[in-house]
Amino acid sequence: MAEDTPEQRLAALGLTLPPVPKPMGSYVPWRREGDMLWTSGQGPRRPDGVPVRGKVPTEMSVEDAYGYARMVGLGLLAAAAEGAGGLAKLRCVKVLGMVNATPDFTDHPKVINGCSDLFLAVLGENGKHARSAVGFVSLPNQIPVEIEAIFRVLD
Repeated sequence: MAEDTPEQRLAALGLTLPPVPKPMGSYVPWRREGDMLWTSGQGPRRPDGVPVRGKVPTEMSVEDAYGYARMVGLGLLAAAAEGAGGLAKLRCVKVLGMVNATPDFTDHPKVINGCSDLFLAVLGENGKHARSAVGFVSLPNQIPVEIEAIFRVLD
């Protein structure tokens, strides 16, 4: 039996790739050089485009922030797939996840797992990556998470 494709795995999760988010400044959503592709940092946005706001854990639970990190992961996959020519051409190399958190918060990895778990579920082995998950006292527009990723584009 043929192995599931990333698109089939995405559909099995009941998910679809969103439109590639429009940049909120003077940059592009992704940049490809040779077989390497970098995505710009993204944060969660509501369907109307308004950024989700909240500091973890005082204004938002770890579980809610995990869900928003997963949402950001979908946007990152959309941008990377656009740059690579499809999800099947992606191998995630590195993820940097930033959490808008109180100074005493220590569960940053649990939040960023929302994105990492999505990459593994959709890309399979090609979703395994190195990662950093760090906290900041603020992020743009007071979003709860900002995540960027580096991918290798496969032939």
